[in-house]
Amino acid sequence: MINTVSAAVLQAQNSQLNKKVSELENTVAELSALVKYFQELFKLSQHQRFGASSEKTADGQLTFFDAAESATAVTEEPETEKISYTRKKQKGKREADLSKLPLEVIEHKIPESERLCPDCGEVMRPFGADTRDEIKIIPAQVIHVRHRCHVYKCADCAETTDKTPIIKASMPEPIIKGSVASASAAAFIMTRKYLMHLPFYRLEQDFLRQGVFINRQNMANWSIQVCENWLNPVYEKFKEHLLWHDILHGDETTLQVLKEPGKPAQSRSYMWLYRTSGKSEKPIALYEYQPDRGGEHPETFLKGWQGYLHTDGYDVYHNLEKVIVVGCWAHVRRKFNDAFKITGALDSPAKIGLDYCGQLFALEKKFADMPSEERQKNREKFSIPVAEAFFSWAETVSVPPKLAISRALTYALNQRKWLMNVFLDGRLELSNNRAERSIKPFVMGRKNWLFCNSVSGAEASAIAFSVIETAKENGLKPFEYLNFLLETLPNAKTSEIDNLLPWGEKLPPECRMTTT
Repeated sequence: MINTVSAAVLQAQNSQLNKKVSELENTVAELSALVKYFQELFKLSQHQRFGASSEKTADGQLTFFDAAESATAVTEEPETEKISYTRKKQKGKREADLSKLPLEVIEHKIPESERLCPDCGEVMRPFGADTRDEIKIIPAQVIHVRHRCHVYKCADCAETTDKTPIIKASMPEPIIKGSVASASAAAFIMTRKYLMHLPFYRLEQDFLRQGVFINRQNMANWSIQVCENWLNPVYEKFKEHLLWHDILHGDETTLQVLKEPGKPAQSRSYMWLYRTSGKSEKPIALYEYQPDRGGEHPETFLKGWQGYLHTDGYDVYHNLEKVIVVGCWAHVRRKFNDAFKITGALDSPAKIGLDYCGQLFALEKKFADMPSEERQKNREKFSIPVAEAFFSWAETVSVPPKLAISRALTYALNQRKWLMNVFLDGRLELSNNRAERSIKPFVMGRKNWLFCNSVSGAEASAIAFSVIETAKENGLKPFEYLNFLLETLPNAKTSEIDNLLPWGEKLPPECRMTTT
């Protein structure tokens, strides 16, 4: 009886011991995975801090398939050809750059009384000249301008009749009534803030060094009023023209607004971006401030619109009606690139996935100059098989969870439907980098001025960035274009706004960038 009880007790103790050992082994495995996860984060952060940031891969480094064979199969033309032609001799780069600038010639001459020949004493005649080119910088000046609007009356009528006719000279409307702000002053302040990313307090200090005090609060108020009163109609026209396109790019980034109703100062708001594709003849970059990142914002902005929308993997875009979302292969490549930076192994899944992405981008480079119809045919023949092979491979890879490579594979497989949409139309782009490049100026500005004080300031920032970045996209000088708008709009009719857009008929030549 005693032996039977002892055996039962030992069996129970062994069972409990085995269970505890199993639990400890699971704990060790979890902790090991966690340690590896943190090691990856540390390596990646070190590489992001000290390593190269480029994601480019050389065409010849596609290890796991013959990319060269696919790339050269795109065209049947011979690899080499003999070209014989004549061309105009090119100017030097310095001469070409200086030719765009106004020219001021300073003559250095010797007085006649001092240019006597040392041998015969006769006056020496001009024989030529050596030249030296320089650039001269004229700093911005603040000038006090006083408008005097003269009034006239008829002296004869004043003496002979009870009614005296009076006429008054015309004078352009100010951009802000009761303010010293001019079109050029507002344009200068706004380009310094939204183009050069200078906070208002630095501008205030710069004006003080020039002998004039312009309060930072005044500068903020001028910018807000100018955007609300004059630039908002231009913004609405931009939106109207933007939604005429059937291919757009979208992105969003964070923004801090200190005085936002119902939210603490530390909370996040968002700046949304919508822009045209690279094939647009009238490029537009439009920013929209919103208090959060909810899906109702793109739904409202794009209400009634149909077409292709390039985005990242943010899922709110996937719920838009009558919109075909096109995923970003650059995001896929970026995640595999991060995983490869951590491992560095040439036979790792990270390198294989990176090579697949590299081949797709190498093919796109081959197709870059093709018409959209021809590009579509080549994508169907060469790119789609590579993409399908990539996803078939990704489904077979087995890696531990919570690692960089597992995150890359999960992202790619989850985004497969939208990533493959790029092959529906030859006009579509393989990445959403175009939107990321357009939102980068706002991100750079945010790093300098950090936040917006109010909702009206955030909305004004969206309008200002839209006008300035759209001007840049169309080859315009932002200051000259803003100055032109602010001089013209207070005295223009609403029906004339179309002529004032970057591609409008009334745009003066000085707004455009000079070319050689």
